[in-house]
Amino acid sequence: MKKVSTVGLDVAKHVFQVHGVDAEDAAVVRRKLRRDDVVAFLATLPSYLIGIEACATSHH
Repeated sequence: MKKVSTVGLDVAKHVFQVHGVDAEDAAVVRRKLRRDDVVAFLATLPSYLIGIEACATSHH
């Protein structure tokens, strides 16, 4: 796997979508992860910037 520089995380109740890109913005990771697997997966990657999707009602 190429080095991931940025990870986008779409949060949900049960299944999270993970999208990682390298320094040239080429997709290198696309995964569906169950809630219990997210932290373990992200811990396996080298250091990266993470962006989390939040909908309009996420602050409620």
